[in-house]
Amino acid sequence: MANKDVSAAWEYHNSTKHTYWGVRGGHGLDWPNQPLPFKIYKDVESIPLPRDGTPITAGLLEALGASPASLDGESIPDLGLLARMLYFSAGITKRMPYSGGEIFFRAAACTGALYHIDLYLVCSDLPGLEAGVYHFGPHDFGLVQLRKGDYRRVLVEASGEESSIAEAPVTVVLADTHWRNAWKYGARAYRHAFWDSGTLLANMLAAASGAGVPARVMMSFVDGDVHRLLGLKAEKESVVAMVPLGRVPGQEVGYPPPVDPLDLSTEPLSPKMVEYPAIYDFHKSSSLQTVEEVRDVRGRTPEGQSRQTVAKLVSLPRCGEGLEDRTLEDTIVRRGSTRAFAHEAISLEQLAAALDYSTRGFDADLLSPDGPSLNQLFLIVNAVEGLAS
Repeated sequence: MANKDVSAAWEYHNSTKHTYWGVRGGHGLDWPNQPLPFKIYKDVESIPLPRDGTPITAGLLEALGASPASLDGESIPDLGLLARMLYFSAGITKRMPYSGGEIFFRAAACTGALYHIDLYLVCSDLPGLEAGVYHFGPHDFGLVQLRKGDYRRVLVEASGEESSIAEAPVTVVLADTHWRNAWKYGARAYRHAFWDSGTLLANMLAAASGAGVPARVMMSFVDGDVHRLLGLKAEKESVVAMVPLGRVPGQEVGYPPPVDPLDLSTEPLSPKMVEYPAIYDFHKSSSLQTVEEVRDVRGRTPEGQSRQTVAKLVSLPRCGEGLEDRTLEDTIVRRGSTRAFAHEAISLEQLAAALDYSTRGFDADLLSPDGPSLNQLFLIVNAVEGLAS
């Protein structure tokens, strides 16, 4: 099993670590060669998404506090709700003109504001949308149909008959376009594929929870099968994760039409693309090749580390008490993909809420939400009311 050979992982890790000289210079930005921030298909008509769907009215703390995987019963999102969830996950929330063109700010932050994570949908017939494989275009807020028909069985088999995918009427697939981020960060960009998917997934899971739609993050699947279904470019794009949305218990997912190669051209990202073989080599070595490999890694929760505390303990207030609770949608738009800091102290209640909601488990196929954490959390406190620096 190639995935168990971690030598490529160590080689990539060591070759892309930050160094003193690497951070202070060396890699200049070729501005005329900057990649397009969008994947744009040529000669394919885009299906406009509705902008007047029913708002997700849940408060921020309500949306963050519930687990979307625990939602019961049948749930089939319509096109209006899907559009809302796509917008608040990866949509353009603000545009700002400048001398060289226009800057697009997204719902979720991304390293270098380069937005290299693309979203695809694989769905059955939904209210307002026929079954197919689609690409989401933030630039025109529309969907491009890549394949017509119900191809969900491909994902079901690639995931080892995962029940959440088999019962989902629609699954969102996240894929990384390497060059869009590597233009600035070089081979290190593959690290950002997971960092930036995380910010996007945080929004998506919160939106799903706020809308009452079951959702689960899937990281183990046969990479090549999903890659072929989406028609991704070899050595230039890679699948990162899948998120089944909704639930129809007991549904039968039939076999799809043949998965023929897609012959769809896209606008060039740059006049000249630079290859970083280290990205592809690491991705290939860590990809799962068979369903047996998928089943072998799924459900394995590594042992967490316990640490005995000998310092003085500080009690935190009950989470959420006395805090202003905006809606999830208002919070995402207000925050945007940039950070405007207030330069003032925060309350102990705010700190407690930030710690509580950001460290709660989420449902995924690799780690148990109630299991031990893989990370140790430390704080450097400078300006929190009621807590010593």
